[in-house]
Amino acid sequence: MKITIERAALLKALNHVQSVVERRNTIPILSNVLLQAEGGKLSLSATDLDIEIVEELAADVIEEGGTTAPAHTLYDIVRKLPEGSQVQIAFGGDDPRLSLRAGRSEFALSCLPREDFPLLAAGDLPHQFSIAASALNRLIDKAKFAISTEETRYYLNGIYLHVTDGSNGGRMLRSVATDGHRLARVEFPAPAGSEGMPGVIVPRKTVLEISRLLESVEGEVEVAVSDAKIRFAVNGAVLTSKLIDGTFPEYSRVIPEGNDKVLSVNAKEFAQAVDRVSTISTEKSRAVKLNLGQDRLNLTVTNPESGNATEELLVDYSAEPIEIGFNARYLLDITSQLDSEVARFLLADSGAPTIVSDASDENALYVLMPMRV
Repeated sequence: MKITIERAALLKALNHVQSVVERRNTIPILSNVLLQAEGGKLSLSATDLDIEIVEELAADVIEEGGTTAPAHTLYDIVRKLPEGSQVQIAFGGDDPRLSLRAGRSEFALSCLPREDFPLLAAGDLPHQFSIAASALNRLIDKAKFAISTEETRYYLNGIYLHVTDGSNGGRMLRSVATDGHRLARVEFPAPAGSEGMPGVIVPRKTVLEISRLLESVEGEVEVAVSDAKIRFAVNGAVLTSKLIDGTFPEYSRVIPEGNDKVLSVNAKEFAQAVDRVSTISTEKSRAVKLNLGQDRLNLTVTNPESGNATEELLVDYSAEPIEIGFNARYLLDITSQLDSEVARFLLADSGAPTIVSDASDENALYVLMPMRV
């Protein structure tokens, strides 16, 4: 194998594939990236046996061939090369190592046989559809913060992606994530071809890798789904992943319907106030109390060890007074997802779940469980 390739293009592709590779591996070949050069293209592949990513990019292929090299080391080398440089990669002949040159820099990396590199068999993926990259990114990005990290409830360790009837009629492609304390539900009109897809739980790591792939990407993403796997193809990169084998809970039961107390508040001002008063909260509880009255909101944090903090905000609220407590971190996580200036809270009482939404966006909804304070 002998190729010349632009550093910027190689770095971008390596950034995508190396993030799939675990830092610690008991199987040495899984620490490597598979490089294959043929037909004027360089193909880079990486896997952890649950996720596989393959990315192709144009290269000046002088001699076809392939090998595997340490993924993180190769990425770090290319990252530190001068901008605008041309990278020459060669493998074969008497030296069993991969040779990499750029300008006056030269590296030789240990390799493992490409025949040993495992390939993730995708199998038949019968449900296929296209969706705008911006729409898919929104479905994932606005829900991923609520994914649970609790290993015992493994079925919550991802985003539940499914097609259902929308809140305002019509069929919608919906993403849902919850950790039991908060829930995020985001939807988008169901693309043609998605109608028959099964409800699937996309693992947290896959969600993060897709978010990485979709950064600053325009155009369409090709999605293919089966009961066991999902595949995303965008801009020359194909990511295939196993799905979480479990049943996502009936989330609609925790979304309250009778919350009649409506609070409208400037989202940015509210977030800044919560952030300020929570400075003295205990690291364990992060509790902040909301005291609501006629067009005013008092935020209070009390810490027996370090003191207390209060702040008052002018808000739009005309229902009866209510006092309710929330985890400050969860409040900040949710308000950071809102795009418009106004956050809308639908409350019932101090012990019932609260709905938070964007005043100008009906396709995203968040549920937050209260705390005792």
